[in-house]
Amino acid sequence: MLSITDQTYRFRDHELTISRGRPLPLGANLSARGVNFVLLCKHATAIWLVISEPCNAEIMCEIPLDPANHRTGDHWHIRIQGLPEEFCYGYRADGPKGVGHRYDPRNILLDPAARALSCGRPWGITGNLPRRSLLNQAMSDDDVHISPRIAREDTILYELHVRGFTIDPSSGVRSPGTYHGLTEKIAHLQDLGITAVELLPIDEFDENDCPFVNPLTGEKLKNLWGYNTISYGAPKAAYATNPERSEPWNEFRSMVRSFHESGIEVILDVVFNHTAEGDERGPTYNFRGLDNSLYYALDDQGRYLNFTGCGNTVNSNQPMVRGLLLACLRNLVVEADVDGFRFDLASVLGRDSKGNVLVEPPVIELISEDGLLADTKLIAEPWDAAGLYQVGSFPGGPRWSVWNGRYRDDIRRFWRGDPGMISALTTRLCGSDDLYHGRGPLHSINFITCHDGFTLNDLVSYNYKHNNANGESNRDGSDDNASWNCGFEGPTNDPAVVAVRNRQARNLIATLMISQGVPMLLGGDEFLRTQQGNNNAWCQDNAISWVDWKLADQNPDFERFVKELISLRKRHPILRRKTFMNSKMPGLPDVIWHGIEPCEPDWSEESRVIAGALDGRGCDRPGIVDRDIYVAFNAHWEPKNFRIPASPTARRWRRAVDTSLPSPLDAVELDQGPHIDVGQVYDVEARSMIIFVSEE
Repeated sequence: MLSITDQTYRFRDHELTISRGRPLPLGANLSARGVNFVLLCKHATAIWLVISEPCNAEIMCEIPLDPANHRTGDHWHIRIQGLPEEFCYGYRADGPKGVGHRYDPRNILLDPAARALSCGRPWGITGNLPRRSLLNQAMSDDDVHISPRIAREDTILYELHVRGFTIDPSSGVRSPGTYHGLTEKIAHLQDLGITAVELLPIDEFDENDCPFVNPLTGEKLKNLWGYNTISYGAPKAAYATNPERSEPWNEFRSMVRSFHESGIEVILDVVFNHTAEGDERGPTYNFRGLDNSLYYALDDQGRYLNFTGCGNTVNSNQPMVRGLLLACLRNLVVEADVDGFRFDLASVLGRDSKGNVLVEPPVIELISEDGLLADTKLIAEPWDAAGLYQVGSFPGGPRWSVWNGRYRDDIRRFWRGDPGMISALTTRLCGSDDLYHGRGPLHSINFITCHDGFTLNDLVSYNYKHNNANGESNRDGSDDNASWNCGFEGPTNDPAVVAVRNRQARNLIATLMISQGVPMLLGGDEFLRTQQGNNNAWCQDNAISWVDWKLADQNPDFERFVKELISLRKRHPILRRKTFMNSKMPGLPDVIWHGIEPCEPDWSEESRVIAGALDGRGCDRPGIVDRDIYVAFNAHWEPKNFRIPASPTARRWRRAVDTSLPSPLDAVELDQGPHIDVGQVYDVEARSMIIFVSEE
C-alpha cells in the first residue's frame, strides 16, 4: 500500500506537503509548519480530508487518511504545508453499517470543532453552495482586553435577539440585524441601566429550515430564534455585515469588545441539547455522519431518543462529546471573552445515553469545575421537553443560576388577582428559599417575560395566545400563560382598560426589581413591545418579532419608569443580597411583614394584600447599612387603606414609587418624593403597589 506521505497533492497552483501531524487540538489550526487538521471520530474505518475553494466550495483535492499513520486513538490527524491563505475543508467518513450508525461517504461533513463556516450568505438567502469548515483563527496577543466582571448580585440581565433587536427600520442603525448593529444600541442599554445582554443563539443555523407557512399571507416562515444548531462555536454568518469567510467571527468578537468597553457583559444562549440534524428524516451536517451512535442518545433499535422536542438528543455525558462541548465554551471565553452562558433545556444535560436522570451529571460537573470558566456566569433553563422539571433541584451546586419558572408563574398569578397567592408572593420576593435552600437567592434568575411566551405588553393585553400566523392552527405555544387582558382582548383605545394595563405592567416591573435574586428583562419590554398576542414567535421574522423602536417615542413614561426602578435597585444593596433574608430572627428580623395594619399580615386564601419592611441593617455586606424600604402590594380590584408602620431604624419615610400615579410621580429619584408620616393612612389604589424609602 502506498503511504500517503509518498503521494503528491495540489491545490490551485500549490504543491502540498503532507506529514503525520499532531492529534491535538481539534479542528484546523495554523502553525509554523502548516495547517494541522484533527478530527474526533471513534467508529469510522476510513476518513478523507476534502479541500475546497473558500467561496464556491469547488472540490480541489481529496486526501485519504491512512489509519496506520494518521490516527491516534480516536483522533484522526494530518498536517499539510503549502495550502494558500484561503481555503475551506470538510470530511468524508465511512464505517460500519449496523444499528446506530449512519455512515455515508458521499456526504462531505462539517468539522464539529470549526469556528467558522464558508459560503456565508446574507439572511434568508438560499443557494446550492454547501457550507464547509474554515481554518480556526486565533486572536493575537495584543487583542486581549478585560471584561467588566459584574458581581452576580449586581447583575441585571437583558435578553435579546441579535437580528430582531435592530432589523426594523425604526431602529435607525447603520447595520440593521447584525452584531455591529447591536453595538449601535449600546447607549440605550447603558442609559436603561442593564449590566449584561443575554443573546439568543448565535451559533450557525439555517433560518430556512422552518417547514411552516403563514396561512394568513402564504408566506414561507423562517426559523428566527435559531434553536437548531448546525455548528457549535461558529458564529452565525448572516448576523455579520460581511457574512463571508471568517468575518462573522471577527465582527462577533468586536461586538463583545464594544459591550465590555461600555461596562456590559455578554452572555450567550447555547443549545447543547439537540442539533439541526433532527430525527431519521433530517439533514446530515456533521455529527450523524461522523459518529451517530456516539453523538446522539439512541434506543436499542438505533432510533433517536427525543427529550428535546426537536427530533434528537445530544449524548452530552459521553466523555468525547462532553469534551467537545467544553472545548466550545472554552474557546468562546478565551478567544472572544464571553462572560457566561445560558444553557437551553439544560436538564437534558443531566440525562445519560438512555435518558435516565443522573444525580451528578459528568458534563455539568465538568463545566462547573473547569478552571478557564471559573469567572463565567452559568445559567440553566432547568427543564426539558420530556417532563423533567428541575427549578428547585438542578444539579451543579452554587456555580449555577437557573431560570426560575416558579417566580414567573407566581408573580403573574398574584397580579392577575388569583386567590391564595400571598405566601407564594413573599417567598418569591425573598429569593425562593423554598426552592434554593442552601444555595442562596442568587441561584434564582427572576423573570416575568422572556423570548418564549408573551411580551410584557401582551401579558396584560391578552387572555389567550394568538398564534395562527405560525401555521400550526394555534396548537403551538403554551395555553397556560397566567395572563389577564384587563377587560378587553387585544388592542384598545378604551382609557379605563389602558390605564389598568399600564398599572399592571408597572406592578410587574417594580416587583421584579425589588425581588431578591437576579432580574432579567426581555428586550423591548421597557417600552411595551407587542407580538400581537403571539406567545411562540420563533418563526416570525417580521414585525411580530422585530423590536419596534417607535414605541420608545410613544411610551417614554413607561421607559422612564423602568429606568427609575433599575436605579432604585442599584442604589440599595438590601435588594441585592447574597444570602437569604431572615424574617423570624428575634429582635432584628431582616424583613417585617405587615398588612393593612402594621404587624398584621393577612395570609388567608382570599387575601390579595401584603406589605413588608426591610431593615437597612439587614444588608449582608460587611460595614454597610442601607436605608429601610417599605413595600405594599394591592392586587385587589378595590383600593385599600394601609396604615404606615414605623421604619425599622426609626427613620422618616419618603415615597419612591406609587404605580397608580401618573408619570413622573409614579417613580421618583432618591429623596424626591413626599414625606410619609408613621401612622398615616395611605390609600393604595386597586391593582397597584407602593415603595417607600427611609431618609439617610
